Amino acid sequence: MSETDYQAFESPKSSGDRTVMNVLYGLHTVAWASMGSLAVIALIVNYIKRSDEPDILYISHHNYMISTFWWTLAWLVVTSPLWLLFFLPGAAAYTVIGLWYLYRCIRGWIRFSNARPA
Repeated sequence: MSETDYQAFESPKSSGDRTVMNVLYGLHTVAWASMGSLAVIALIVNYIKRSDEPDILYISHHNYMISTFWWTLAWLVVTSPLWLLFFLPGAAAYTVIGLWYLYRCIRGWIRFSNARPA
């Protein structure tokens, strides 16, 4: 099955749009250092920029970052009772979730850099 060539649909983008997307991926990637506050800021910007974005490639990456944030938050809430058992199960669960979040951010950023959809 061949992949859709999203570059054929791409409208001319300014370098500012690419910069904003790179900054958003950067904010999501280093969100762990700010206890998630940078991810919330990036999420808000994702919602704002996605609403007026004509390019399907950029929309797919905004959707990817938004869904990554919400799935991560959901898994953090679901696994939070593990902290009541002892320290180790909660820490292990949060570590796995954090690594998954980091993987998703880096994977999406690489795909964006190669002009591929998320």
